[in-house]
Amino acid sequence: MKLWIDADAAPLDVKDVCYRASERLKLETVLVANQRLQLPAGFLHLSAVRVDGGPDVADRYIAEHATAGDVAVTADIPLAALLVPKGIVVIDPRGESYTAESIGERLSVRNFMDGLRGAGVETGGHAAYGPREKQAFANALDRALTRALRQR
Repeated sequence: MKLWIDADAAPLDVKDVCYRASERLKLETVLVANQRLQLPAGFLHLSAVRVDGGPDVADRYIAEHATAGDVAVTADIPLAALLVPKGIVVIDPRGESYTAESIGERLSVRNFMDGLRGAGVETGGHAAYGPREKQAFANALDRALTRALRQR
């Protein structure tokens, strides 16, 4: 089992939570980005993959290499829509899980909002990422990893 992090846009707080979980559980954790990542010293189970620049290259790498039973962290709904049917547990940086039951609706809403933004409509965005969101993510990650490890 691996923990995959879509690292291009993941908040530093999310990465920090993942680093600590990786060390605590001795869990192979792979950060994927299209830029160079500086991994913190002392974490033995972390690795980084730098992919070529371009839209969705990191997403394609994760989708091609993650396998059933893995856990992935991403805010990218189209990536989640590729991973969930493969049996990969996916959570976003705010602690929300993407499931087989919810991913279709989430993708439809995302595409609808993207269409509105493309037409010039201001759609707003998420509130700032703060301690509450970090705690929700940490709790969701802990639940997801505990379940995934039990099912191995």
